[in-house]
Amino acid sequence: MNPPIHPSLKILIVDDEASQRSGLAAMMSAWGMVAETAGDGQEALSKLADFPADVILTDLNMPGMDGFGFLRRLRDSGDMPPTIVLTAYGNLETAVKTVHELGAYWFLEKPIQPTSLEVLIRRAGTHAGLRAEKRNLERQLSYKGALGELVGTSVKMREIFALLQQAGPSKACVLITGESGTGKEMVARTLHALSPRKQGPFIAINCAALPETLIESELFGHEKGSFTGASERRAGCFEVSQHGTLLLDEIGEMPMQTQAKLLRILEDSKVRRLGGRSEFEVDVRVVAATNKVPEEAVRGGQLREDLYYRLNVFHIHLPPLRERLEDIQPIAAALIGDLNRKHDCRVSEVSGEVLDALERHHWPGNVRELRNVLERAVILAGEGAIEIKHLPAFLQGRPASAAAAAAASAGVTSEGPSALPDDGETVKFQIGTTVEEAEKALILRTLEHTGHNKTRAAGILGISLKTLHNKLKEYGGS
Repeated sequence: MNPPIHPSLKILIVDDEASQRSGLAAMMSAWGMVAETAGDGQEALSKLADFPADVILTDLNMPGMDGFGFLRRLRDSGDMPPTIVLTAYGNLETAVKTVHELGAYWFLEKPIQPTSLEVLIRRAGTHAGLRAEKRNLERQLSYKGALGELVGTSVKMREIFALLQQAGPSKACVLITGESGTGKEMVARTLHALSPRKQGPFIAINCAALPETLIESELFGHEKGSFTGASERRAGCFEVSQHGTLLLDEIGEMPMQTQAKLLRILEDSKVRRLGGRSEFEVDVRVVAATNKVPEEAVRGGQLREDLYYRLNVFHIHLPPLRERLEDIQPIAAALIGDLNRKHDCRVSEVSGEVLDALERHHWPGNVRELRNVLERAVILAGEGAIEIKHLPAFLQGRPASAAAAAAASAGVTSEGPSALPDDGETVKFQIGTTVEEAEKALILRTLEHTGHNKTRAAGILGISLKTLHNKLKEYGGS
């Protein structure tokens, strides 16, 4: 017999038969492992509070909380040790359900062959050790200012990293708030990557981008003939996201009637396609995001209060880039690496002068705007360091205040008007103009200049089309 690879491997044995529990416990002890026993799932959950098991052995058919209920509770907790199911009533259907649907590590039928069981436990123990190593590595990376695709060394970002590591493994809903361009979808993807659902799909849907007549079909699916043009059955986002994560971006733009249906799905985990007669169960984690202040959206009748409370189990607020300027350097370094790969460039860093310019800017478009600026600079530089000459004109000056910085990004200064970059037209501002007023004036004037071509206006402004749409909604336009 091979020596134990982990002399203190902790095994929790869950079985309603005392003889089975004691026999298995004696076997574990002979293999150099530490065993604890429980008579049903509820007792096992209590034991886990004081006995952090590396591997669990559980029966399926037990009085009280059976093995199925126990596995569901473990899965929903987000911290499920490798679990081996032992049962005398095994069949293929049960095996598939316990291993794939409920997240068990493996399935064995009684009577158990000791040699097979030992090999399986040791493999599961190795798997548990690798998971622990991965969690430790993620914690170390978060201390260094990176978690998944997110980067930042500021106090605010470290707090977000800590919250993500707590919320990620759970099944709970998460509400992400923050201005456009702050990285709300990246947070949702990080939550997915930190969850037991990471092997499942991640689906993102922008509620603001869908016509009201189509949003329910996109979310819930539809049956053939349920409405004009429904020529075949179609699965909705909830079906497509089964066993994964669904991001509902711009949740405040979802019609109130659809919000009511969404609330029921969150409570019952059941979906009915449009035109369908029956419901079916879904196992989907819902993450919602909005650039609105949710309490204001509730007061303004844009977000149902009961839905808000249902979504807001965990609330993660992403601060704008202007409130965490110390994150610009690590974010820029990460973005440059990504952009080098995208454009086959060899840019190594930004110069000190460039970093100073980046840290002086107001960044109304947040990280998305920073990426656009750096993408242009990486292409122009090609290799070596990004110099001040590689930045757009509005970043090459030295504005003295946040308002002046916003004006500079608009192509103007406090000394007088300056030109939009492509035609020589001017936009005038007075001393004392606020950042918000300067931004609004520039956006509306640029839109007028382009003949209300929003795509071209967004390109001139250096922001995304989505950000432009959001800004226009704030101004009462469309």
